[in-house]
Amino acid sequence: MPLALELAVQDPAGMRIAQEAGAARVELTQALALGGLTPSQATVELTRAAAGDDGPEVHAIVRPRAGDFQYSDDEIALMARDVRHLLAAGAQGVVIGCQGADGTLDRDGLARLLDAAEGAPVTLHRVIDVTPDPVSSLRLARDLGVTRVLSSGGASRAIEGLDVLRALVAEAAGGIEVMAGSGITASDVSAIAATGVDAVHFSAKRSVVSAGTVRMGSASDGVGGYEVTDRDAALAVVAALVPA
Repeated sequence: MPLALELAVQDPAGMRIAQEAGAARVELTQALALGGLTPSQATVELTRAAAGDDGPEVHAIVRPRAGDFQYSDDEIALMARDVRHLLAAGAQGVVIGCQGADGTLDRDGLARLLDAAEGAPVTLHRVIDVTPDPVSSLRLARDLGVTRVLSSGGASRAIEGLDVLRALVAEAAGGIEVMAGSGITASDVSAIAATGVDAVHFSAKRSVVSAGTVRMGSASDGVGGYEVTDRDAALAVVAALVPA
């Protein structure tokens, strides 16, 4: 099976770049600088429209806040409702994750979110990388019926987690897809692909600095800014995967 590409985008403009790059999917999100948060239903609708009939699939992340993945009952209920709403708005899959106080995956929380997805493809996001044993976490995800896991091999960047990625691929044995992601660029994507993963996930983003003199929120950098999908960076990753 050829290596699939997934591009993390925030809007229809990002979708158009993903389509040009030949991506199989986009992970639709907002606030990439925070690791990605749940996009609005309108964003899903317009991004699906930008994809057209034969464009990349839209898989929406369901993450209600920044920070850790230990969620309260109220937050799980919110996420389950977001799963339903995002799929109803046109998302073809969802990206989820939650863990318990001991750091292992929250089996009950994941089961509730999978139930809400009602058979749509589900990706377990990089919560797997902050669990005590990513390989055991993959087994649980597979047992629950998760479609794929997104992992950096337990490292901050995928290029630093190659050994764990190989272990995940070996454990998956065709029963669940393994997608590598985090910090992937044209310079390292070939080495990451060589681990045998089913897909690579990248954001190809660049920062846009906002003009102004007033700080907007406690988390803003200086007076603020935002990130967009960079066409040249995305196409460079794709070109790096083409044999010479």
